[in-house]
Amino acid sequence: MEETAIFAGGCFWCMVKPFDTLPGIDKVVSGYTGGHTVNPTYEEVSSHTTGHTEAVQITFDPSIISYKDLVQIYWQQTDPTDAMGQFQDRGDNYRPVIFVKDEEQKKIASASRQELIDSKRFDEPIVTKIEDAKPFYPAEEEHQEFYRKDPLRFQMEEAGGRERFINKNWK
Repeated sequence: MEETAIFAGGCFWCMVKPFDTLPGIDKVVSGYTGGHTVNPTYEEVSSHTTGHTEAVQITFDPSIISYKDLVQIYWQQTDPTDAMGQFQDRGDNYRPVIFVKDEEQKKIASASRQELIDSKRFDEPIVTKIEDAKPFYPAEEEHQEFYRKDPLRFQMEEAGGRERFINKNWK
């Protein structure tokens, strides 16, 4: 039986590729969650008036890849010390959050966060939030699988600090 995970780590374009081709992943959908507007648009979310965060919803087969594995991959795509954006993407709609669907996900995400804190990998505090999942709204079609649709623009987005940070802190 498939499960879902929801992660926010800056621009959703950059959060698809790391998960998209892994064994056990059925699909990765870019979208919006955590806000108070029903079915928001990209423009509305970008206006910072809906309370939504750009995120990805990952549908996966837990017999092939575990939620714990997904959380570990998530950490390695983000700067967990930056509460109000990721890399060049600034604002509450780009904040890093693990949205948990149930107590088991919360337990796994919280333990993983504590392991990261205990590792002392970063000099700054770990500020990534763990929040209860709220309705997830898929983004417009042009935002889905963006790294495949517009590889040049995607590469420019990655070059905005994300790739350098990941290579320095996670490789």
